[in-house]
Amino acid sequence: MAICVGIGLSAACGFRVFVPLLVMNIAALSGHLGLAHGFEWIGSYPALVAFAVATGVEVAGYYIPWVDHFLDTIATPAAIIAGTLITASMATHLSPFLRWTLAVIAGGGAAGLVQGTTVLTRGASTITTAGFGNPIVATLELGGAIVTSILAIVAPVLAVVLLAALLLLCGRNLLHWFRPQTPSPASAGAP
Repeated sequence: MAICVGIGLSAACGFRVFVPLLVMNIAALSGHLGLAHGFEWIGSYPALVAFAVATGVEVAGYYIPWVDHFLDTIATPAAIIAGTLITASMATHLSPFLRWTLAVIAGGGAAGLVQGTTVLTRGASTITTAGFGNPIVATLELGGAIVTSILAIVAPVLAVVLLAALLLLCGRNLLHWFRPQTPSPASAGAP
Protein backbone atom coordinates (compact mmCIF):
# COMPACT_ATOMS: atom_id res chain seq x y z
CA MET A 1 0.00 0.00 0.00
CA ALA A 2 2.85 2.39 0.75
CA ILE A 3 4.08 2.04 -2.84
CA CYS A 4 0.59 2.97 -4.15
CA VAL A 5 0.59 6.01 -1.84
CA GLY A 6 3.98 7.01 -3.24
CA ILE A 7 2.94 6.54 -6.87
CA GLY A 8 -0.33 8.42 -6.32
CA LEU A 9 1.44 11.34 -4.67
CA SER A 10 4.11 11.26 -7.37
CA ALA A 11 1.48 11.46 -10.10
CA ALA A 12 -0.06 14.45 -8.29
CA CYS A 13 3.33 16.18 -8.68
CA GLY A 14 2.55 16.28 -12.40
CA PHE A 15 -0.35 18.63 -11.67
CA ARG A 16 1.50 20.83 -9.14
CA VAL A 17 4.95 20.02 -7.79
CA PHE A 18 4.55 21.24 -4.21
CA VAL A 19 0.91 20.44 -3.38
CA PRO A 20 1.58 16.69 -2.89
CA LEU A 21 4.66 17.44 -0.80
CA LEU A 22 2.59 19.75 1.41
CA VAL A 23 -0.19 17.16 1.78
CA MET A 24 2.41 14.48 2.50
CA ASN A 25 4.02 16.70 5.13
CA ILE A 26 0.68 17.36 6.86
CA ALA A 27 -0.17 13.64 6.81
CA ALA A 28 3.23 12.76 8.27
CA LEU A 29 2.97 15.45 10.97
CA SER A 30 -0.49 14.24 11.97
CA GLY A 31 0.69 10.63 12.19
CA HIS A 32 -1.29 9.34 9.19
CA LEU A 33 1.75 8.61 7.05
CA GLY A 34 5.02 6.86 7.83
CA LEU A 35 8.17 7.80 5.96
CA ALA A 36 11.20 5.67 5.14
CA HIS A 37 14.36 6.11 7.17
CA GLY A 38 16.28 9.15 5.97
CA PHE A 39 13.16 10.92 4.73
CA GLU A 40 11.76 11.99 8.09
CA TRP A 41 12.65 15.60 7.25
CA ILE A 42 9.65 15.67 4.88
CA GLY A 43 7.43 15.43 7.96
CA SER A 44 9.09 18.28 9.88
CA TYR A 45 7.81 21.77 10.75
CA PRO A 46 10.53 23.59 8.75
CA ALA A 47 9.50 21.51 5.72
CA LEU A 48 5.87 22.48 6.39
CA VAL A 49 6.76 26.17 6.13
CA ALA A 50 8.91 25.63 3.02
CA PHE A 51 6.27 23.51 1.25
CA ALA A 52 3.46 25.94 2.15
CA VAL A 53 5.36 28.95 0.78
CA ALA A 54 6.45 27.06 -2.35
CA THR A 55 2.89 25.87 -2.93
CA GLY A 56 1.51 29.40 -2.64
CA VAL A 57 4.08 30.81 -5.08
CA GLU A 58 3.56 27.96 -7.55
CA VAL A 59 -0.24 28.18 -7.48
CA ALA A 60 -0.19 31.98 -7.91
CA GLY A 61 2.33 31.78 -10.74
CA TYR A 62 0.05 29.62 -12.87
CA TYR A 63 -2.56 32.42 -12.96
CA ILE A 64 -0.16 34.97 -14.45
CA PRO A 65 -0.03 34.99 -18.28
CA TRP A 66 3.29 33.81 -19.75
CA VAL A 67 4.57 32.92 -16.28
CA ASP A 68 2.47 29.74 -16.53
CA HIS A 69 4.44 28.64 -19.61
CA PHE A 70 7.74 29.49 -17.95
CA LEU A 71 6.68 27.44 -14.92
CA ASP A 72 5.86 24.51 -17.20
CA THR A 73 9.43 24.49 -18.51
CA ILE A 74 10.90 24.22 -15.01
CA ALA A 75 8.05 22.18 -13.53
CA THR A 76 8.63 19.20 -15.81
CA PRO A 77 12.05 18.22 -14.42
CA ALA A 78 11.00 19.38 -10.93
CA ALA A 79 7.91 17.14 -11.04
CA ILE A 80 10.00 14.13 -12.05
CA ILE A 81 12.49 14.78 -9.25
CA ALA A 82 9.72 15.34 -6.68
CA GLY A 83 7.88 12.22 -7.86
CA THR A 84 11.05 10.16 -7.52
CA LEU A 85 11.71 11.56 -4.04
CA ILE A 86 8.14 10.91 -2.86
CA THR A 87 8.08 7.30 -4.04
CA ALA A 88 11.50 6.66 -2.49
CA SER A 89 10.30 8.12 0.81
CA MET A 90 7.35 5.73 0.88
CA ALA A 91 9.29 2.55 0.03
CA THR A 92 10.01 1.67 3.63
CA HIS A 93 10.94 -2.03 3.43
CA LEU A 94 13.05 -2.22 0.29
CA SER A 95 16.77 -2.30 -0.26
CA PRO A 96 18.23 1.02 -1.42
CA PHE A 97 18.75 -0.33 -4.94
CA LEU A 98 15.15 -1.48 -5.32
CA ARG A 99 13.84 1.66 -3.59
CA TRP A 100 15.54 4.04 -5.99
CA THR A 101 14.88 1.89 -9.06
CA LEU A 102 11.17 1.82 -8.23
CA ALA A 103 11.22 5.51 -7.37
CA VAL A 104 12.77 6.56 -10.67
CA ILE A 105 10.65 4.30 -12.87
CA ALA A 106 7.27 4.41 -11.13
CA GLY A 107 7.41 7.71 -9.23
CA GLY A 108 9.33 9.80 -11.72
CA GLY A 109 7.50 8.14 -14.60
CA ALA A 110 4.04 8.83 -13.15
CA ALA A 111 4.93 12.46 -12.43
CA GLY A 112 6.41 12.87 -15.91
CA LEU A 113 3.36 11.39 -17.65
CA VAL A 114 0.93 13.62 -15.78
CA GLN A 115 3.14 16.68 -16.25
CA GLY A 116 3.46 15.98 -19.96
CA THR A 117 -0.32 15.75 -20.24
CA THR A 118 -0.78 19.07 -18.43
CA VAL A 119 1.80 20.77 -20.68
CA LEU A 120 -0.02 19.54 -23.79
CA THR A 121 -3.38 20.62 -22.34
CA ARG A 122 -2.06 24.10 -21.54
CA GLY A 123 -0.60 24.33 -25.06
CA ALA A 124 -3.92 23.32 -26.59
CA SER A 125 -5.68 25.88 -24.39
CA THR A 126 -3.27 28.60 -25.45
CA ILE A 127 -3.73 27.80 -29.13
CA THR A 128 -7.53 27.51 -29.05
CA THR A 129 -8.34 30.34 -26.59
CA ALA A 130 -5.36 32.67 -27.08
CA GLY A 131 -4.46 31.99 -23.43
CA PHE A 132 -7.78 33.12 -21.98
CA GLY A 133 -8.63 29.51 -21.04
CA ASN A 134 -5.37 28.95 -19.18
CA PRO A 135 -6.72 30.09 -15.77
CA ILE A 136 -9.44 27.44 -16.08
CA VAL A 137 -6.77 24.85 -16.89
CA ALA A 138 -4.72 26.07 -13.91
CA THR A 139 -7.73 25.70 -11.60
CA LEU A 140 -8.45 22.18 -12.87
CA GLU A 141 -4.79 21.23 -12.41
CA LEU A 142 -4.79 22.59 -8.86
CA GLY A 143 -7.97 20.66 -8.10
CA GLY A 144 -6.41 17.55 -9.61
CA ALA A 145 -3.32 17.95 -7.42
CA ILE A 146 -5.35 18.39 -4.24
CA VAL A 147 -7.84 15.57 -4.92
CA THR A 148 -5.16 13.16 -6.13
CA SER A 149 -2.90 13.89 -3.15
CA ILE A 150 -5.66 13.36 -0.59
CA LEU A 151 -7.01 10.32 -2.41
CA ALA A 152 -3.50 8.82 -2.59
CA ILE A 153 -3.31 8.88 1.20
CA VAL A 154 -6.92 7.87 1.94
CA ALA A 155 -7.47 5.30 -0.84
CA PRO A 156 -4.14 4.67 -2.58
CA VAL A 157 -5.17 1.86 -4.93
CA LEU A 158 -8.22 3.81 -6.10
CA ALA A 159 -6.03 6.86 -6.72
CA VAL A 160 -3.63 4.90 -8.94
CA VAL A 161 -6.51 3.30 -10.91
CA LEU A 162 -8.28 6.65 -11.41
CA LEU A 163 -5.04 8.34 -12.52
CA ALA A 164 -4.39 5.58 -15.06
CA ALA A 165 -7.92 6.00 -16.45
CA LEU A 166 -7.52 9.79 -16.57
CA LEU A 167 -4.20 9.53 -18.41
CA LEU A 168 -5.69 7.13 -20.95
CA LEU A 169 -8.67 9.41 -21.53
CA CYS A 170 -6.58 12.58 -21.82
CA GLY A 171 -4.00 10.89 -23.99
CA ARG A 172 -6.65 9.60 -26.37
CA ASN A 173 -8.32 13.02 -26.60
CA LEU A 174 -5.02 14.85 -27.13
CA LEU A 175 -3.95 12.40 -29.82
CA HIS A 176 -7.29 12.92 -31.56
CA TRP A 177 -6.90 16.70 -31.35
CA PHE A 178 -3.35 16.70 -32.77
CA ARG A 179 -4.02 14.03 -35.44
CA PRO A 180 -4.24 15.49 -38.95
CA GLN A 181 -7.79 15.33 -40.26
CA THR A 182 -8.33 13.25 -43.38
CA PRO A 183 -11.11 14.29 -45.69
CA SER A 184 -14.22 12.15 -45.59
CA PRO A 185 -15.16 10.28 -48.79
CA ALA A 186 -18.18 12.58 -49.29
CA SER A 187 -16.08 15.76 -49.10
CA ALA A 188 -13.19 14.34 -51.13
CA GLY A 189 -15.13 14.63 -54.40
CA ALA A 190 -16.54 18.09 -53.64
CA PRO A 191 -14.95 21.04 -55.49
